[in-house]
Amino acid sequence: MVNRDGQAAALDDPVGESLRGHHAHLARRLGRAATYLPEVATFSAVTADPGPQEWADLAQLLGRGEFADMFSCAAIPPSDWQPVFVLEGRQMIWPGGSRPDHPHGETVTGVVELGADSVPEMLDLVARAQPGPFWPRTHELGAYLGIHDNGTLVAMAGERLRPPGWTEISAVCTAPEARGRGHAARLITALVARIAARNERPFLHVAEANTDAIALYERLGFETRKQVTFRGFRTP
Repeated sequence: MVNRDGQAAALDDPVGESLRGHHAHLARRLGRAATYLPEVATFSAVTADPGPQEWADLAQLLGRGEFADMFSCAAIPPSDWQPVFVLEGRQMIWPGGSRPDHPHGETVTGVVELGADSVPEMLDLVARAQPGPFWPRTHELGAYLGIHDNGTLVAMAGERLRPPGWTEISAVCTAPEARGRGHAARLITALVARIAARNERPFLHVAEANTDAIALYERLGFETRKQVTFRGFRTP
């Protein structure tokens, strides 16, 4: 694992760093707790050592019985918060100082940028490919790129969390009938080029059980920085 990069400290709290920085305009806050606006993302953030008041603020911010996706936050909420899921995964980063062979996003063959008018087809693809959380306003987090086949969106990937100096690649998915054609690799390569062009570094998260995705990311040049545990809860 790679965990010696001093620039990677922001990746220890990617949700909080994003909500305090690049995504501040998409944040809701109460006290020291924060979360994204509805239909953008369900990720929430607290400080490294939250006390009872901070958890109470987050519960009030979200509302009674609402879902709190704590992402990779290691802090555990009070006992009256209902656990929803625990998922083992890893955080992977693009090596510093290297750039992909392709010069920029849309120059990769067949890759196009997806905008607000693409949301219906993006949501349809997500329903078929099941890449993970994606909501009607998730595309506002960053650039999303796609590949069409005979007018139908069959693959996409985009930018999600944005801690200082970094951009997360997420929502990498391909329709079942279009898999095995290299679409994911082309999209990731395009995004890496975009991110590197603005002097940021790409990173991503992947479930530990998704060995095919891990193998793809490693072939493309990503390295594991650390293991993470994703957790979700329901507020009291």
